[in-house]
Amino acid sequence: MIDDNSMQKRAILAIVLTLLFFLGYDYFYLSKFKDTNQTVTSSQYDAPVAKSNVSKKAPVEEQKSVITTINSRYFKATIDELGRFNSFVLNDRIYVDKEGKQLDLIGVNASPLPLEIRFSDQEINKKAFEVPYVANSANLDLTSGDQTVVLTQDLGEVIVKKTITISQKGNYKLDVSLNKDLEYFISSGMRPDILADRMAINGTLLREAEDKSLEVIKDGKVDKGGEVYNDIDIISSFDRYYATVFYSFNSPLNVILNENSNANQVFVSASGDFSVNGFIGPKNKELLKSIDPELIDIIEYGFFTFLAKPMFSFLSYLYNLTGNWGWAIVLMTIIIRLFLAPLTIRGMVSMNKLKDVAPKIKEIQEKYKDNPQKMQQKVMELYRQSGANPMGGCLPILLQIPVFFAVYRVLVNAIELQGAPWILWIDNLADKDPYFILPIIMIFSMWLQQKMTNATFQDPMQEKIMKAMPFIFGIFMAFFAAGLTLYWATNNLLSVLQQAVINRIIKKKKEAEEIKKADKEVLK
Repeated sequence: MIDDNSMQKRAILAIVLTLLFFLGYDYFYLSKFKDTNQTVTSSQYDAPVAKSNVSKKAPVEEQKSVITTINSRYFKATIDELGRFNSFVLNDRIYVDKEGKQLDLIGVNASPLPLEIRFSDQEINKKAFEVPYVANSANLDLTSGDQTVVLTQDLGEVIVKKTITISQKGNYKLDVSLNKDLEYFISSGMRPDILADRMAINGTLLREAEDKSLEVIKDGKVDKGGEVYNDIDIISSFDRYYATVFYSFNSPLNVILNENSNANQVFVSASGDFSVNGFIGPKNKELLKSIDPELIDIIEYGFFTFLAKPMFSFLSYLYNLTGNWGWAIVLMTIIIRLFLAPLTIRGMVSMNKLKDVAPKIKEIQEKYKDNPQKMQQKVMELYRQSGANPMGGCLPILLQIPVFFAVYRVLVNAIELQGAPWILWIDNLADKDPYFILPIIMIFSMWLQQKMTNATFQDPMQEKIMKAMPFIFGIFMAFFAAGLTLYWATNNLLSVLQQAVINRIIKKKKEAEEIKKADKEVLK
């Protein structure tokens, strides 16, 4: 039986489930194609090999000196004496921290660093952290095009040579050659630690070479002892906006993940000569597409990726039309509402009919309380006569939930919003509204819509919860990115407008029915 009271309970339940799903739906988004028959070590400087061949860890290193500096329009990077990228600073003005300093995507305490090599042989591994590389060039200027640096490390019986050809957009090609056929492991680096928060997924993304399926291993979710993945063509260690990447589309990689308390340690196993492509930088769709269209797959949105990816493409199209990400969000919200309008209006009308028949349902329930079968029969007859559908109000809500979460992931993960202004006080859609104007609009619009529905409550506690919801949602969203709050506020204002139209239609319909009823009485 669905009466006005149960409808209120259902609305509260839908809101609570939405909040819970909003906060933790991706918690169980875990590994699918790992090789569970292999385990690896997890010590800080160990070579990440199978436990049957565990190496002793190398000595803890001190800060290493820089041997090569790389300058580009987009970034400035340095390579240390162990042949690794030890800094990668983005030049664009939008990539700054709270103190206004340009972002360095390689943390001071990151381990392993990009291009770090560890050997299975413990003696060679120890030397590899003690003997410096020699570079054939101390400075690379990429303004005129790609440049190459050759790094050589003499470990006595083993000579290691790294040839790095780097482009101005942050992508590079790495070739490693050894004079002996030894097993070693090379890292794409730890994920950047710029925006590693609970608003977005942080961890490691792997793409399976054959079927192009994506797997995300969240930080802290690597099995104890490590995990091995075979036939991988893209490895991306990422936070919300930035990534360090290896990719090899012609020769798939065998990947090892080490457990780590802060972020996954990523290695690729190799022997003798080895080649791979890499990238360090922001997960900007157009930038990645210009390097290789397949790299767009590193922009991952969680469970609703299948819906979020085309939605971001549509948002980008609207941005190209408007020239402003804020207005693109507003326009996208309007279009989504128009697309869902038929179902939403039908749901509103159905809810209103249910509200109208609620007193009659209570009468039936009271009259046939000792005969549940008869009660059910009479209630169904009443639904048919009135045209009310007890499930009609649920369908629009259920359809809007995946749309909302897809929009949420798009707007939270889109680095394109970083530093993007909207109007007046909103100068960065990736940051919270500095004056909380949009959250206030959210609160007011939700409260206004509640007033317009004229809901009646049987339970005082339910009434208090429903009346508090606008303030709960407003406070909840106050510290989210302004782009997301703009979407929600716009959506609420459109809901108010839609509710006003529905109320007017229903009022006119009722007035027409009353006139028709009065005419019938006169004719009698």
